Amino acid sequence: MPTDAQPHLPSKIIIDTDPGQDDAVAILLALASPDEIEVLGITTVAGNVGLKQNTKNALKVVELSGKTKTPVYAGCDRPIRRTPVTAEHVHGQSGLDGPDLPDPSIMTRDMHGVDFLIKTLMQEPAKTVTICALGPLTNIAMALVREPAIASRIRQIVLMGGGYFEGGNITPAAEFNIYVDPEAADIVVNCAAPVTMIPLDVTHQALATRQRLAAIKGLGNRTGDAIHAMLTFSERFDLEKYNWNGAPLHDPCVIAYLLQPDMFTGRRINVEIEVASDLTRGMSVADFWGVTDRPANVTFLRTIDSERFFTLLTERIARLP
Repeated sequence: MPTDAQPHLPSKIIIDTDPGQDDAVAILLALASPDEIEVLGITTVAGNVGLKQNTKNALKVVELSGKTKTPVYAGCDRPIRRTPVTAEHVHGQSGLDGPDLPDPSIMTRDMHGVDFLIKTLMQEPAKTVTICALGPLTNIAMALVREPAIASRIRQIVLMGGGYFEGGNITPAAEFNIYVDPEAADIVVNCAAPVTMIPLDVTHQALATRQRLAAIKGLGNRTGDAIHAMLTFSERFDLEKYNWNGAPLHDPCVIAYLLQPDMFTGRRINVEIEVASDLTRGMSVADFWGVTDRPANVTFLRTIDSERFFTLLTERIARLP
């Protein structure tokens, strides 16, 4: 697992996202951890809902956190080749249904999100910036295509996406983030930068049970109240689908991996993305058992200590307003 070469300095990250209730919680977890994480910027992408609304949601979340100097950049409004697919059936028409968050008073920066990714990675010292990908991988893939030199400068890409043992959540074979833009995912997993994939196999172990949500609500701050409202809204879909005692909390696992990587287990394997088949579009074909001779290109995580995860999340959210 990658470690920071300068542990006394916070790790620099860019969050690429399509908020999304679970994306929002991931952003809040990162912004609540300034000793370990420096958020250089947030780039938004079409995914859970359209780009305009996702960008507005990102601004709302930044404002909720009180970290209003965090810059937000709007990125790509559609996948590289595909017709856009959205998930209002899970996240609501706003993409962030649940809490009544006010319209943001802060604004996006003028630069396109892809330009921000390229500029930042070329200007910052090599191997110092981690990309945290919480949505479809369009922005990151476009940056890699436009400026291939960034691949060798990225410290690591940590993405929530894919699934193998757990199958998919938008089709039987595919997880949503990969399904929306499989061509982008194919570019990213084969870009030669260090890639860590946090699939449904992990996030389906991180269940936001009533007790865990009550602990967040019990913090008594507005952020905890908002998260409780977000997750009690979005969980209704997964609770009905899976009939578990809590809904999976996907995207915050990316930030938790940066903060406490030893709460996860996984291994280096080959992962390829299906881009040709209509039946299995977006499937992450993970050679977890090494039955091919394809070279390893991804650190594929397999388990999470869910108790540690929710303890960390609750403790950090308590730091916010």
